[in-house]
Amino acid sequence: MQSEISEKQELESLYEASLSHLERGEIVKGKIIGVRNDGVIVDVGYKFEGIIPLNEFSEEELKNVKEADQIEVFIEKIDDAQGVISLSRERALKIKGWEILMDAYEKGQPVEVKVTGKTKGGVLTLFYGINGFIPASLLELRKPRNLDEYTGKTFKVKIEKIEPPKNLYGQWRNLKTSLIFSRKAYLQEEREKLKKEISEKIREGLKIKGVVKNITNYGVFVDLGGLDGFLHISDISWGKVKHPSQFFETGKEYEFIVLKVDSETERITLGYKQKNPDPWENIEKKYLPGMKVRGKVTKIEEFGIFVELEEGVEGLIHLSELDWTTPKHPTYYAEVDEWINVKVLDIDKEKRKISLSLKQLKPKPWEVVAKKYKVGDRITGRVKTITDFGVFVRLPEGVDGLIHISDISWTKHVDHPSQFFKKGQKIEAVILNLEPEKEKLSLGVKQLTEDPWINEIPERFKVGEVYNAKVIKQTEHGLFVDIEGIVEGLVYNSEIDKSKPVKEGDEIKVVVVKVDRDKRKIGLSMKKTGENEK
Repeated sequence: MQSEISEKQELESLYEASLSHLERGEIVKGKIIGVRNDGVIVDVGYKFEGIIPLNEFSEEELKNVKEADQIEVFIEKIDDAQGVISLSRERALKIKGWEILMDAYEKGQPVEVKVTGKTKGGVLTLFYGINGFIPASLLELRKPRNLDEYTGKTFKVKIEKIEPPKNLYGQWRNLKTSLIFSRKAYLQEEREKLKKEISEKIREGLKIKGVVKNITNYGVFVDLGGLDGFLHISDISWGKVKHPSQFFETGKEYEFIVLKVDSETERITLGYKQKNPDPWENIEKKYLPGMKVRGKVTKIEEFGIFVELEEGVEGLIHLSELDWTTPKHPTYYAEVDEWINVKVLDIDKEKRKISLSLKQLKPKPWEVVAKKYKVGDRITGRVKTITDFGVFVRLPEGVDGLIHISDISWTKHVDHPSQFFKKGQKIEAVILNLEPEKEKLSLGVKQLTEDPWINEIPERFKVGEVYNAKVIKQTEHGLFVDIEGIVEGLVYNSEIDKSKPVKEGDEIKVVVVKVDRDKRKIGLSMKKTGENEK
């Protein structure tokens, strides 16, 4: 019996010797066994399991707890009599956190914290379950605008002030701690490191990548990894830039060229267009006068159309080069962003100007007219201008022809062409003379019909015969009258019947005294009508 007891004691001793030696205040690794209503059960290698209160886990964590998961815990209490080990995962985490913080503080090293929210004067942080605080004045190199933007972000910071628990492994009742961080101190430290690197590495002409921080009307601010660079709007493109946002987007990374480094002011001037050669450098090799090219309309003004031939190379179609005829408003010929064909007229490399033409890609109107028409052809056009000596008519091809006052009527006396025509009126005429090389075109309207003086008038109006006439006007030579609506004649002063006063519009009787076919004149008399009537 005694031997059995000794053997049992010996087995118990061997078992206890195989177990881990645990003491209150230790941090040990354990293995999760399961989850009960009173907590998470953990095997820490002791003769009975430990328990972590459920309130140390979030709902999400409890859902994802798996058996055999390894976990670090702090031993709060060992009660052999009750067979209970009280564990704390939270305290193990915080103790580890405080140890890391104290070590980092002594060595002046940064730590990484997560911003959990904002409070008056700054933002709240979390590090290994330990709450900290970053004052707004220590968040950025410059005063931050909106503290809401920081929540949820992770930052590297330096420890500004630290007061850990007096006894990390002892009782944590009435715990008084303080933990203040400075992101500004970290940024300043990194900036100093970067400044040193810049002085050693960054030089003019170097290609460098950076993230766009801010876009203004006059340029772009770029984060080069801790230091800011500035890209002026004039260095964005060889072409015209309305606004930097055409080329860049905040938060995106781009490649730039370092134009200038000022180590004293810490100012880095960047270029973007310089990544490509200046298109005007060899402009005379790319474009030649007379060359036909294609370009994109960038702007339309009253005086002409601007066309981009390639990035940084823009030319102007002046109003005078839009059409062979009087040009319409430039918007008639093109729209902004439309691709059009143009002809190069002239290149001024020094002034960075190219003169272009739209009309010279079309045949000259006089060349078209020369091929299309000949003397004697009938044309249709519209009255463009009315002058004292005649009428200018615009043909569909865009050239103007003149109807001289003498070619308006065979039979009517023309005081002014406006008696017969109105501006814009569509008319038909005959080509009398065509000299394209002199840009001269003579037209006639009366030639649309046969000359009545050849046969009709001499046959119709006989000397000595009496006809009805209407007074047109009185001049120093006599009375001009319209004879039966066919032809005009002149009642000589000596042949006017003074006993019968007349005025414009009166109906009178006249007798033909003379018909001059060559001079196209009819002489009349009022005095001899009575004799003929008898």
